[in-house]
Amino acid sequence: MAAKIKKGDRVIVLTGKDKGKTGDVIAAFPAENKVLVQGVNMVKRHQRASGAETGGIVEKEAKINVSNVAIVDPKENKPTRVGFKTLDDGRKVRVAKLSGEVIDN
Repeated sequence: MAAKIKKGDRVIVLTGKDKGKTGDVIAAFPAENKVLVQGVNMVKRHQRASGAETGGIVEKEAKINVSNVAIVDPKENKPTRVGFKTLDDGRKVRVAKLSGEVIDN
């Protein structure tokens, strides 16, 4: 099955403590059905000092379930579902259901 949400996509959080926040997908984990979204689901972690980094309490993003986010429609700037369409040249691209706009470049 093709991935509906990929790295670099702009998404909006639908549920949870960060509901309404938008951000770009940093990483996608299709096997776990999770994504990392920039600035969303921030958690504090204790980190030991290593050669390059200092130790202490660091704040970083935690994974969030794919079902709790939706792609932002490039035209309408609202959350939308994702569909698939085959173009004339044979490429399979993702399409926003709300406006029909092609998401893939």
